[in-house]
Amino acid sequence: MTATLAIQTETFLPYMRDVSKCEQSLQELNLMWRVIEASAKMNCPVEAKTILPTMAATRTGFSKLEHELVISLVQEKVQNVLAEIGTKAQYVIDIVVRNLFERTADVGFLATDRELCNFVAGVTDNVEGVRYRLRQYREKYTVYDEIMLLDTDGNVLVQIDPATPLEHSSDPLIAATLRADGYVETFRQSDLRPGKERALIYSRRMQHPQTGAMVGILCLCFHFEEEMAGIFSSHRDAEARSNMLLLDGDNRVIASADNLWVPVGTEVPVNRAGNAALLLFCGREYLVRTVCSAGYQGYPGPTGWQGQVMIPVDVAFSGVVSDVLSKLSPEIAEGLLSHAESFCPPLHDIMTAAKTIQRIVWNGQVMTTGEHGEMLKLKTILDQISETGNRSNELFARSIHDLYQTVLVSGMRDAEFTTSLLVDLLDRNLYERSDDCRWWALTPELRSALAQPVPDQATLDSLTQILSYINGLYTVYTRIFVYDRQGRIVASTGSDDASLIGSEIEADTLQQVLTLRDQQQYYVAPFGNSDLYGGQSTYIYHAAIRDLDNEALVVGGIGIVFDATPEFANMLSSGIGGKANKLAYYVDRQARIVSTTDRTRTVGEILPIDPALLSISNGESASQVTVHDGQYAIVACSVSSGYREFKVSDGYQDDIIAVVFESFGAVQNANSQTDRRQYQLQSDPGIVNGSEFATFFSDGNLLAISAFHVNEAVPFSEVLPTSMASRSEQIGVLGLRRDAQQKEFIWVFDLGQMMRGTRSPVTSSSQVIIVRHDKHSVGLLVDELHAVTQFDPAQVMQMPLSMPGQSMLVTQLIKANGGQLLIQAIDVERLFAQLIDGQIAMPEDVQKSIAPAQEDIAQDQLHQVHQLRPRLVA
Repeated sequence: MTATLAIQTETFLPYMRDVSKCEQSLQELNLMWRVIEASAKMNCPVEAKTILPTMAATRTGFSKLEHELVISLVQEKVQNVLAEIGTKAQYVIDIVVRNLFERTADVGFLATDRELCNFVAGVTDNVEGVRYRLRQYREKYTVYDEIMLLDTDGNVLVQIDPATPLEHSSDPLIAATLRADGYVETFRQSDLRPGKERALIYSRRMQHPQTGAMVGILCLCFHFEEEMAGIFSSHRDAEARSNMLLLDGDNRVIASADNLWVPVGTEVPVNRAGNAALLLFCGREYLVRTVCSAGYQGYPGPTGWQGQVMIPVDVAFSGVVSDVLSKLSPEIAEGLLSHAESFCPPLHDIMTAAKTIQRIVWNGQVMTTGEHGEMLKLKTILDQISETGNRSNELFARSIHDLYQTVLVSGMRDAEFTTSLLVDLLDRNLYERSDDCRWWALTPELRSALAQPVPDQATLDSLTQILSYINGLYTVYTRIFVYDRQGRIVASTGSDDASLIGSEIEADTLQQVLTLRDQQQYYVAPFGNSDLYGGQSTYIYHAAIRDLDNEALVVGGIGIVFDATPEFANMLSSGIGGKANKLAYYVDRQARIVSTTDRTRTVGEILPIDPALLSISNGESASQVTVHDGQYAIVACSVSSGYREFKVSDGYQDDIIAVVFESFGAVQNANSQTDRRQYQLQSDPGIVNGSEFATFFSDGNLLAISAFHVNEAVPFSEVLPTSMASRSEQIGVLGLRRDAQQKEFIWVFDLGQMMRGTRSPVTSSSQVIIVRHDKHSVGLLVDELHAVTQFDPAQVMQMPLSMPGQSMLVTQLIKANGGQLLIQAIDVERLFAQLIDGQIAMPEDVQKSIAPAQEDIAQDQLHQVHQLRPRLVA
């Protein structure tokens, strides 16, 4: 760790009570290990010589752990907070840019509206008729609070907001708009919106319908404050511990979720690089993330705009943590924990340290099995080691639980926020579709053409040109088509438009369109396959086209085919940020897939998911830990609740659920996930001349072997692979140092495979127990160490019959915990009899031939292991 990180750790540590408590406990245990080592050196140096190196390694490991683990925990927590607020900052700016992209298309289309252009050019003079038309537009696109038409001199010809009547404007945007070929985006104070400090206005020049001369400009005034309030209300954290902001290019606040906390107009510190540093604002220190927009559909957004979230450091690491772990099955909890190295390295470090201490205590107890006299002094030392080891295990278990729960809750909360954003993006996008179809249905040329009994070809060609122009501006549609009252398509865009002309829309769709009561209503064909979308699934929005002179008379309809496949995929991909371990879906209430980033599933397929998640209320979110496609995963869901009036008060209902799965690793063998708590042994101090057994787990069972025959246990990482094995149970060799000059290699066997016939999975808990009998020694791969315990002879009973399978090695049963727990004891003689038949002894010439090469391999592999596991090496 660098000095910089150490300084940061000291900065953040006072705000993390749980980490501070862990650090204090580690310091106390470190001191205890030092005292025990010193006692052993002073009181029984000869007897303790075999265990002193291990104790020294433990003390060194604790010193290292005390320093590095605390740093890792602090960094993990800081990065979690930065990631969370960074995601929210990204969403703030992304939502705004996506929304404003639609405004650039709106102003481009409305500025060419024939009725409006005729009025501005002086061809017509019906002010109230034009005002009515603009208000019709405002009724469809409710994001605007003012729409106005001006001539080239800035005189206001018509507006729809009666609260701020205007006659003239001298705003420079008028001249800029007349010079521009496209739209002009203005965000500042303007005399066009006299009641506002800042106004967001989209303007475009208008041309004479016949001559093409510039005759005026159209201004669409976006209801900026209302829109930002809606974004903040939907996506700010429920506890209001952080503040969401929208900044301009000068880092000044242009919108604030809490204006009393950070007022609009304030310049704030920014953190675009995402550094883990505290920034000072108004005398308070903050963690800050600032994100710029990557643009959308080629639209970059207003120049310099940024999303920002800032949270005070004194509340950044606090908050209510729900008891997630208590709700998980032991199988899922333990299985997910086995992948801690991938999703939370500090958590994995604590677990590794706990296993190392457990092995040290286990080995120390094995070394003094059956010893008396002077060795009793060492027994006393080992009792202290055992007691301190138990305290260490308790600390680690508590730290593992707390950190594990914190990581899960953080992940679940982040996943819920992501799904909330995804349904918001979908509703906001589809809101625009409902607006578009209703507005385009009011196009005079469409209304007059369909009112004719049989439109001539010139009229139909004109309709196609109008639709093509619209489709060119609104690229989210693959097709826009118009049909008459009988449902016959008369004009369409698309490469195959000619083949569609004359075909008819579905009868039920036509019936729905013909019964729409007014121009505010629309109809959406249910999501599904359509020939109008190349046989793929999409939404098609319909609105009735009404007679120009008789609003009550429906003369046909317009259909717009949403390009669902890429548009939905873009939303889902942006939500999960391209992370390989995340999958996102849109599904309906029946779990039918609408869109997904999962390449193994298709649209229309049923997603396997907990039915309870499909029944949550509109606008609500939920999450859980589950198994998905053979992976442990967090799953989160949010149900759409609409946007503005869309799906809220317009009569349209179509619940879509956003689902995100974040996977952490493959499901482990159930045998490796046994709940160890049920195997805790009850000690009996009254036992005097009992037999000592070393206990361990293999294949999900608690087994025992006479401690007299056990040398020690070593991590599986020290096993070296070899191709010289003569039987499948031989999985490698292990080098044992006998003295300073000689190293003996022994075979390592998979005990689980010997007992059940299939290879045992290797995990971070896997250990190799070295067992001796006569002149032979072997290593046995086991799942996990347990304890070294003395049992009364009355507790050990012979198996009544020799049974096939694993009982070929098991000849005794140990009745522990008052007979409530049975432990299978392996017969060492039977074990070695089986192995000797397979020639377990490694010939001397083979020993000599592999020793130099394997010594090099051993040193290289052990170096790699130490590099990969730097926290605690013993």
